[in-house]
Amino acid sequence: MNLIPILIAATAIALPASARPAVAAVAQPSAGQGGAQPPPPPGPPPSAPPSRPPAPPTEQLRIAVPTRAMSLPDALEYARKNQPSLLAAKARLAAIRAETDIPRALYLPRVTATAQVFGGTENNTTAMYTATYGIDVPRIGATAVGPTSMTPYASTLAGVGLRQEIFDFGRISALQEAADAAAEAERGRTDTTRLDVLYSVENAFYSVQTAKGVLGAAEAAWSRSKLDYDTAVAGVMAGLREPIERTRAEATLGRFEVARVRARAGVATAQALFAAVVGVPETMLDTLGEAAPPAPSPTLQQAISSAFDNDPVLHVRRALVVEQSARTRSIAAELRPDISLTTTFTGRAGDATPTNGTLSDGSGFLPNVPNWDTGLVFTWPLLDFGVKARENASRAMEDARQSEVQERLQVVSAWVQRTYLDVVAAEQALPGLEKTLAAAQANYEQAEARFRNELGSSVELSDAQALLTSAEVDLTIGKFELLKARADLGRAVAENL
Repeated sequence: MNLIPILIAATAIALPASARPAVAAVAQPSAGQGGAQPPPPPGPPPSAPPSRPPAPPTEQLRIAVPTRAMSLPDALEYARKNQPSLLAAKARLAAIRAETDIPRALYLPRVTATAQVFGGTENNTTAMYTATYGIDVPRIGATAVGPTSMTPYASTLAGVGLRQEIFDFGRISALQEAADAAAEAERGRTDTTRLDVLYSVENAFYSVQTAKGVLGAAEAAWSRSKLDYDTAVAGVMAGLREPIERTRAEATLGRFEVARVRARAGVATAQALFAAVVGVPETMLDTLGEAAPPAPSPTLQQAISSAFDNDPVLHVRRALVVEQSARTRSIAAELRPDISLTTTFTGRAGDATPTNGTLSDGSGFLPNVPNWDTGLVFTWPLLDFGVKARENASRAMEDARQSEVQERLQVVSAWVQRTYLDVVAAEQALPGLEKTLAAAQANYEQAEARFRNELGSSVELSDAQALLTSAEVDLTIGKFELLKARADLGRAVAENL
């Protein structure tokens, strides 16, 4: 699940328009102003503007408040046990593993029972029956036993047969290997789901923290803007500033009020997404504590080597190669001999008149003549063009599976290099962002002091305010980008397996 659009939206709505370059350029003093305001005209000071009410609280904005909070380790542990998509992946793995017992069952004996009643002519035998799967009854046939007749006679058979595989020349073992490889492939898919879920939880946690940071910057900007607005109002009422100073401060304050409202909505959105990816029943989930500093990164070569060893998608594709190879061997083994043991116990009877001896009791309806047999059955399908065609198709699929492995190796290598460079860039950017914030803070303090001492204009102060807010938001995003880049690298090398 991609959480970056949510973060970008939360950041964008919290950033005031004056902090954007295009709008900041418009906010610069015009050439005619020269950065200073003309002295106010003589006359009585204007009437005081109506006082502004405070910004509406969260509950008035109809934004729900989370009733539950989790630290990042607790959220990861909860998701491992309860996240629905991960539970579904584990259930699929259990189902595939159960299928591995199917080939093994072919080595076990098979017992079958049958009971048959027939009526029909019996000109060359004294009983009849049909061949039943699992019961090998040696058929007794001969020349005519007497004058040919179309008179029907009754025949019955009841029996139990056992078939035991003795040696199949590799067919069953190949099927078993294919089933085991299919289970390994499914395990890789489950690991992929697990990594994706944990990666999404990490990103959602960082998104909530970042959205809170953006909200904090918006709140601080509103507080500074409110103080500047009050100062401008007092100056206008005292006749020391022109009314445009008050209206500009009022517009700036309104912009930050909107930014603060939107930033609260961004936090709520991030909390709702955090609840969804963790899998809690609540609709919103808050973060508890701060995110731990990112773990030290491995070297690039170590990261690539680790990814080649641990990437679950690569594991899936390698397992599919093994599975397809085993299926090819199992198809080829269908043209090999097969040896099995057969044992049958039957009771039979027929109503036709025998050439010698006496007719059995029951007029053929009671299978009271016992027979048993045991033996080894050797079969060899010598030629089957359909089997050869299936074998060739399976070998072609083997080549395709192997090509998919090579493709994944290239993708993983590029993925690791990109995420590694993202970590390096994010680490190198942080010191500059911190210096920018310190400079912006000092610039704002100077602009505010000039404004209070009637040396600076509201334009200058607004520009300093926008610069400070932008620096605060940029540092918040910079910290998020480092945490996310390190999580991306961890996902690429499959650290959470």
